[in-house]
Amino acid sequence: MARPKGSILVVDDEPAMRLLLSSVLKDEGHDVTAAANGEEALQLIAKRHYHLVLTDLKMPGISGLDLLEQVKRDDPGTAVIILTAFGTVEGAVEAMRMGAVHYLLKPLSNPEELRLSVRRVLEEQRVTDEATTLRQATEAVFPFGEIVAGEGKMQAALELGRSVAPTDATVLITGETGTGKELVARAIHHWSPRAGHSFVAVNCAALAESLLESELFGHEKGSFTGAVSQRRGRFELAHGGTLFLDEVGEMTHALQSKLLRVLQEGTFERVGGTKTVTVDVRVITATNRDLQRLVAERVFREDLYYRLSVFPILLPPLRERPADILPLAARILQQANRRFGKRIVGFADEVPALLQDYAWPGNIRELQNVVERAVILCREERIPTALLHFPVSTPALSSGAPKTTLRELKREAILAALAAHKGNRRKAADQLGIGLRTLYARLREYGISADSDNEE
Repeated sequence: MARPKGSILVVDDEPAMRLLLSSVLKDEGHDVTAAANGEEALQLIAKRHYHLVLTDLKMPGISGLDLLEQVKRDDPGTAVIILTAFGTVEGAVEAMRMGAVHYLLKPLSNPEELRLSVRRVLEEQRVTDEATTLRQATEAVFPFGEIVAGEGKMQAALELGRSVAPTDATVLITGETGTGKELVARAIHHWSPRAGHSFVAVNCAALAESLLESELFGHEKGSFTGAVSQRRGRFELAHGGTLFLDEVGEMTHALQSKLLRVLQEGTFERVGGTKTVTVDVRVITATNRDLQRLVAERVFREDLYYRLSVFPILLPPLRERPADILPLAARILQQANRRFGKRIVGFADEVPALLQDYAWPGNIRELQNVVERAVILCREERIPTALLHFPVSTPALSSGAPKTTLRELKREAILAALAAHKGNRRKAADQLGIGLRTLYARLREYGISADSDNEE
């Protein structure tokens, strides 16, 4: 994983120290700005956000403590490291109480001490920011209090989530990809007594075994090549809150054993370490695989399976909740309007039937992609059929024969686009969101005459 880079404001009234700090951090690839005193620093902070402020404690005029107090009041997301001489350690302790994340003693014994401190602060900030950003993005699309779920399987799943939320029971959420497993996990956390603490998510399928172990449990300095400092893992970062392990069925046996111990005892050791770490974490897991089959095949530990599935919740695929498709599409459209600065009021008359007839193999995620793409391309008040692009052709949902096939709808969309632009194929292709060469291929495929050479 690449080391996080950040925007850093260095504040020190000693020119030589200011130059040294700036040079060391610039060599690390950070965006560094320097200020000679607290007054200049406040002027710079008023103009932009900094990830980190590195400030001397004792300065004439506005002191480091004064600067810390104002930064924490005006921009709480900015981390502050205090620089202090040996004789003023008491002031550093006061700074930590006021919200500083760390302090360093002057003169610096080694520039590496500065590098490691800044890396650690920015890494922890990155993890926190990712969790916050993902939570806000999820809530923006489907606020927890307004999850679309009509009377049926999804509503039953949410009721199970509400029932288990006040407890610390381990929850296993199963369902196809794109059904909203992480959203439900976040909702359970949101409804639980742990809501005031962190929700930390890890995709177990996205990392190699060695990286996943370090990501979950942290590592000690020197435990492997590149481990230049101690690093806390996701279990420690989720202390007091909830850890969500997505695609837990992809874990190796070695990691399954370590996870089982954490669930049973609440303890573990960092990679390369001997010190036992104790955590208080509620674990929610999710998978789109059949764990019972993996247990029978000896791929997944049976004892871990029973530990994870204390409270199972199965999420239905979108094709089994057709009554929710249009409300979901309307919600996605509303949010996409805000995201992309559009004012689209709805869908053309023929669109609802098309959305409900499609089988949505990618579930809600695919519906979101289809609607957002159409919003971006749409230049009308309502989204026409021509702008709905389905990546996978699937059978219709209805038991009887659909009123028209997807192939016929696509053919009609091309004809409509050509008619709207008086045969201009380039403009029709732009409206359809495809290239001119693709349009020619579709014309041949659907048996549409291409006698005219009107491309311009």
